[in-house]
Amino acid sequence: MNSSIMSRRSFLGLGAALGGAALLTACGDGTTGPGAGGAGGTLKWGWALTTSWDPVTSSAGWDVHVLSLVYAGLTKLDERGDAAPALATGWKYNADGTEVTFTLRPGLTFSDGAPLDATAVKKSLERGRDFPKSLVGPQLVNVKEILAPDPATVVLKLGVADFQIPNLLAGKTGMIVNPAAFESNAEALATKPAGAGPFTLTSYAQNAKAVLAKNPSYWDAASIKLQNFEAYPLPEAATVVAALQSGQYDVAQIPGSQVEAAKAAGLQVQVIPSLVVAVLDVNITKKPFDDPKVAEALRYAVDRAALLKTAQFGHGEVAYQPFPKGYAGYNPALDGIYAYNPGKAKQLLAESSYRGAPVDVVITTATAAGVPEQLQSQLQAAGFKPTIEVIPQAQSTQLVYVQHSKALFVDQFAGRDAAVQAFQVLFGKEGLMNPGRVQPPELAEALAKVSRTPLGDPSYPTVLQAATAVAVRTMPNVFLYTVPRILARRPNVSAIPEFTVVQRFEGVTVS
Repeated sequence: MNSSIMSRRSFLGLGAALGGAALLTACGDGTTGPGAGGAGGTLKWGWALTTSWDPVTSSAGWDVHVLSLVYAGLTKLDERGDAAPALATGWKYNADGTEVTFTLRPGLTFSDGAPLDATAVKKSLERGRDFPKSLVGPQLVNVKEILAPDPATVVLKLGVADFQIPNLLAGKTGMIVNPAAFESNAEALATKPAGAGPFTLTSYAQNAKAVLAKNPSYWDAASIKLQNFEAYPLPEAATVVAALQSGQYDVAQIPGSQVEAAKAAGLQVQVIPSLVVAVLDVNITKKPFDDPKVAEALRYAVDRAALLKTAQFGHGEVAYQPFPKGYAGYNPALDGIYAYNPGKAKQLLAESSYRGAPVDVVITTATAAGVPEQLQSQLQAAGFKPTIEVIPQAQSTQLVYVQHSKALFVDQFAGRDAAVQAFQVLFGKEGLMNPGRVQPPELAEALAKVSRTPLGDPSYPTVLQAATAVAVRTMPNVFLYTVPRILARRPNVSAIPEFTVVQRFEGVTVS
């Protein structure tokens, strides 16, 4: 049975929030909003550029948005985060969930014209799993064997039951890379992608600009109305509205502080629910957080509502867990579990081994203005002795998550395509965003149960929410607030489809 029928909706109750514009543009007919019926034109997107154009070595979850312009996977995620057919027309599991078979569309090619068949898919996925420098390898360790019995069939044999695979393969982990590229010069993929996505990269100036052209051989090319696409680094908050007005950008992400200014300037603003959540990442192998009471005190010391107001002008919601309301993994029983309580934080610190040693609150140059100082004040009020350390944004992954040299880091988690994948990244022993590399056995057991549960099983949300509760109670991460995707666009740009996990551009036109 095709999983589009089997799968229970990952997002429950978000349909109304997505709005009519999203439902229309999702059809990919390009008939909504300004510019409807036009030739499509060129879209200039102020967003972010990828850390690498190779999905296997890309080091930021945020990269998935730009990489999705040039790569395609066997599946993709729909507006609500469910796996839907892409390069594959469908998939089928065996009875015990240890084998899944994908059927490819006929006549697929990469953007350079090379055939995209089962053998190419097999080689690409094996590289993601086995390449020594792969950052998606930990997500594929359960894939024990990949078979290509004929050009249209790909079979994944799993070590243990895992019904999350169709969602997992919809993101960076499953993006299919042309084997001809990595077999001849894998390092070149960092700046020269070789995929089968809706666009092809034609020129690239690192940290400055990416120019792309529509890929006529893309499997769903009829839904792509734009002829050209340009991606730019995220604009400065103070200048983004002016840059949109001048035409420097057609669409740009804006901070909550600029929403009213954008509306006043005649721009259209869309606030799109996302899987992004602000978080304090804590390394419990470093003092003072190696004392559980100190780590627990930190949870109560933070006034999340105040931080939300400062960082996003109220756009978003206070968070105590990694999933937003409406997502199947969101556990309502966790609401307020670590509500702001400086008195309790002081008590826990008094009972701990902490004796006032300085605590570095590590931030980057990209941290929202006002948040570091406010966080410092809150921690001080609870009995900590906080200091602020600023590190370059470009070095944060290396310092915090590779070298594990920082104890407390202000960050954002960009969510992942599959729920278990998100847990692994945040809480797994090899998880990129788990600086302490510690995972309690009860959490591993809860995640295994999630993987064994088919997405269409009525018990799936309950099982997933139970795992969320275990993670929140046993791991040190301090979740702060959700971060919706706020996009401002010029009036000549049609409505942007409101995909919760990965931003897509089917049906978008520029007149």
